[in-house]
Amino acid sequence: MERVVITGMGIWSCLGTTLEEVRQSLYEGKSGIIKSQERIDAGFRSPFTANIPLPDLKPFVGRNQRQFMPEEAQYAYMATKDALEAARLDQDYIDQHEVGIIYGNDSVSEATMVSLDKFRQAGSTAACGSGAIFQSMNSTVTMNLACLFHLKGINLTASAACASGSQSIGLGALLIRNGLQECVVCGGAQEANMYGVASFDGIQSFALNDDPIKASRPFDRDRNGLVPGGGAATVILESYESAVRRGAPILAEIIGWGFSGNGDHISTPNVAGPARSLELCLKDSGVDIRSIGYVNAHATSTKIGDAREAMAIAQIFGDYKVPVTSTKSQTGHEMWMAGASEIIYSTLMMKNGFIAGNINFENPDDETNCINVLAETKEIQFDQFLSNSFGFGGTNSTLIVKNL
Repeated sequence: MERVVITGMGIWSCLGTTLEEVRQSLYEGKSGIIKSQERIDAGFRSPFTANIPLPDLKPFVGRNQRQFMPEEAQYAYMATKDALEAARLDQDYIDQHEVGIIYGNDSVSEATMVSLDKFRQAGSTAACGSGAIFQSMNSTVTMNLACLFHLKGINLTASAACASGSQSIGLGALLIRNGLQECVVCGGAQEANMYGVASFDGIQSFALNDDPIKASRPFDRDRNGLVPGGGAATVILESYESAVRRGAPILAEIIGWGFSGNGDHISTPNVAGPARSLELCLKDSGVDIRSIGYVNAHATSTKIGDAREAMAIAQIFGDYKVPVTSTKSQTGHEMWMAGASEIIYSTLMMKNGFIAGNINFENPDDETNCINVLAETKEIQFDQFLSNSFGFGGTNSTLIVKNL
């Protein structure tokens, strides 16, 4: 089995658009959540969303190619450009080697809506425009990035609800482990427009609060819903041998991946499914449970989801009170992106010797008091972390990453 390492990271997030900006935001406990007047005017019950800048692709991508790229593909392009540069993967190398891409994405709501509105208003399918089909396919991110960066390895979209970004990394690692690819671009992207999450607001999934900074409250007794986020996050996975041969920077190693299905309710999580994902990930990694220095929880700030995850963590870790936080307290729920961005957030913490506090955690409830949630940033050295991602339909993914 090949060892799988991370040689580059890039991100486009409400916490920043460079790794240094994001590191600083994490350390300072900065929130990226705002109140959106646009959503209030449109009839949203909850006005909160993550504040994500729209990138300017004009210096990098020609007009003809930009017409194929919806919002999430634009975020993903910027994150991937930076990740490839950080990994020292230039175009000459990519052109001569089989570099693949597996990226998490599970919606293209705005692009689909816009093209169909044009069709209905004009009474002609020609009104959709030549870029509509490529913008509105769920594989839009991988098809655009593979063409723009001339990636000739595997080209696959991981569509697994809020586990999409994590599943993309797990699948990429699996291919590299088994010698089927040497290098895979992995990540997750989430459209940040209001149309992609209107139905979530309609079923009262989102937080209600007077203060956007206080709205996302993972594990806290007074949590009452999640806050939608978005953006994109890219990690470059590579075999250890390839990275050494290239003289690439080696940031960390993917040492375990676990996955499971709840086989239960489509939206209400249970304890057994997540617990099995953690258990299988630990078994795959072969590490002692007490060597895990930090758990980046999936916890989205919902009553049932946070409670069930806390119970699963407590079940697996037993009397070892591993430090736990959810970075969604700062970013909101980045959905299809979250499993990838939280690997980056956690790696930045691990490389810089701190754990970002779970902001807005003031009081546990009866279910969440069984785990060790850190409310404030603490300077703690750790060399291994575990990251959970759980999605609708009962899809679970857990990764363990080791410092190098």
